[in-house]
Amino acid sequence: MIVTVVDIQVKSEFLDKFIEATRENHKKSVSEPGNLRFDFLQDKADPSHFFLYEAYESEEAAANHKRTDHYKRWKERVEEYMERPRRGTQTRVIEPERLRDWK
Repeated sequence: MIVTVVDIQVKSEFLDKFIEATRENHKKSVSEPGNLRFDFLQDKADPSHFFLYEAYESEEAAANHKRTDHYKRWKERVEEYMERPRRGTQTRVIEPERLRDWK
């Protein structure tokens, strides 16, 4: 399993557009083969700060996500909305250890 946490800071004037674009990406991402979770989160203390929590069954499934049309459209669309380049941190899953415990 592979989990990536993406840290995104958005320009305040683009909040609504960013949320709309990322919701669309989320809806398609959760139906991808090998996707376990795709959470879209907003920092309560800083509404311009967001996180994506992306969990996939394998490195291959995570890589395939970046080849989808919806991801490519999202990436291109939101580029101008970002205050700084997004930061993705790949993590090692410790728990839940078994795939069946993810759903």
